[in-house]
Amino acid sequence: MKKATSKYVCTECGGVSPAWLGKCPVCGKFNTLVEEIETPPVLGKQAPTPTTRPKPLKDIEKERIERFSSGIKELDNVLGGGIVPYSIVLIGGDPGIGKSTILTQVSYHVSKTKKVLYVSAEESLSQVKMRCDRLNISSDNFHVLNECMMENIETFIDDYEFIVIDSIQTVYLNALTGSAGSVGQVKECASNLMRIAKSKHKTVFLVGHVTKEGSIAGPKVLEHIMDTVLYFEGEPQENLKILRAVKNRFGSSEEVGVFEMSESGIKGVNDYNGVFLSDSRGVSSGSVATPSISGNRCMPVEIQSLVSKTVFGMPRRMPLGIDYNRMVLIIAVLERKAYLPFYNQDVYLNAMGGIKLSEPAVDLAIALSLASANKNIPIDKTLTAFGEIGLTGEVRGVSQAEKRVNDSIKFGFKKIIVPKRNYDAVKKYEDKIEIIPVSHLYQAIKLVFADKQEEKQD
Repeated sequence: MKKATSKYVCTECGGVSPAWLGKCPVCGKFNTLVEEIETPPVLGKQAPTPTTRPKPLKDIEKERIERFSSGIKELDNVLGGGIVPYSIVLIGGDPGIGKSTILTQVSYHVSKTKKVLYVSAEESLSQVKMRCDRLNISSDNFHVLNECMMENIETFIDDYEFIVIDSIQTVYLNALTGSAGSVGQVKECASNLMRIAKSKHKTVFLVGHVTKEGSIAGPKVLEHIMDTVLYFEGEPQENLKILRAVKNRFGSSEEVGVFEMSESGIKGVNDYNGVFLSDSRGVSSGSVATPSISGNRCMPVEIQSLVSKTVFGMPRRMPLGIDYNRMVLIIAVLERKAYLPFYNQDVYLNAMGGIKLSEPAVDLAIALSLASANKNIPIDKTLTAFGEIGLTGEVRGVSQAEKRVNDSIKFGFKKIIVPKRNYDAVKKYEDKIEIIPVSHLYQAIKLVFADKQEEKQD
C-alpha cells in the first residue's frame, strides 16, 4: 500500500507541482504554491454509503442557540450578544496588543461553568501562570497545555468544552513537511480544529498574528472557515484598543468594541464621549460630531479637519479613518455646489479615537467639518449632523434615522441637522432636541455659519 504523499497546489490557478517552487510553473505567480496531503486511492474499495439524505426544508428543525457570556460585556456586543456554542472564532492583531490577555480573561470566566483548555504554543506554562497571577486568575477548571503538535493537542480536546489555541501560526501537523506558520500548515490545522468544533460540539477560539499589511497571516481560506473573525486595532503602547468584527455568521459584521488596557487586564469602555469626542470641540474650527452606527450601536464620533495653504504644486489630501475617495468627492461637491475653494489648500481629515467610518451617513458631518476649517469658524459643540451627500449637493436620507436622533439626545446634543427625507420619522423628538431638516448641502452650510459669519465680520 502506498503512503500518503504531499503535493503543492497553486492557490491562484490550481496548478499542481510535485515540489515547492517560488514561482508557479502554470500561471507564473510567486509564493502561491500550498502543500496539501494526497492520499492514494485504495484499489477494490467500494465508496462508503451516504449516512445522510436530503431533507425537505419544512422538515428541518430549527436549532435553538443559547449564547453564553464571555465575562466582558463589550466583547459580547461585538460577538452579537455573547459566545455561540460550538463556534470557531479567530482574533487577530499586532504583537503585544492584548489578544492573549483578553482570551485569558475570557477563559477564566468561562471556566466557572465549563472545562477550559488553554493551549499555549508560544509561551511556557510559567509565563501563562505569571499573566494569570497579574490578572488575579485562579480556577480548577482552567487547564493550560504547552504543545505545538496538532496531533498531540487533539488527544486532550475531548475532555474540554472550551478551547483556546494561542496561536494558530505556531501549531503544526506532523504529517506535513512544511514548518509551523506556513500556508499549508495554517490551513490544515485550522481545518482540523473546525471539524472538531462542529463534530464534537466544542467552542474554539484561535489567536492569529497579522502581516505588515494588517491582514491575518496565512491563507485567506483561514478566515473563510471561521464563524467569526475579529481584529484588534490600536498601538501597543496606547491604552485604548478597538475590536472590530469583520465577519460574523451569528451577528452584525459592523460591530466595534472599545477596550482599555490596564494593569488588571482589559476592560470594556462604555462611555464613548471621552474616547471619540474632544474637549476642544466648539472652540476650534474644523470640528463636528456625528452619530455613527456600528452594528447595533450608535456612538458619537468627532470628525476633525485642518486646512492650510499648500506650498506644493498639487495640494495634499490626507484622511485618517475615512475613505480617501469619499473625502475627495465631498471636497469636489463643496467647491462646485457650496462655492468653497480647496484647490490651493492642503486638507487633513481625522476620525477621533482611531475608529474607521465607512457608512455614507457621515458625509454631511465631513462636509461641515471641512467648511468650518475653510471658513475658520467653529461649530457649536451642542450640534451634530448626519446625512449622505450626492454629487448634485443634495442631502439624501439614511437608514436608522430615529436611532441616531434618539441616541444624540442621550449623548446631550441640543441641535441636530437631518436630511429632509428623514424628518417625518424623527419629528416626534422635537420636544427634546432642535431638529433642522435640510435638502441641500449649501442650505446646511448657510444655516450653520450664517450668524457666525456676521459676528466674524463685525
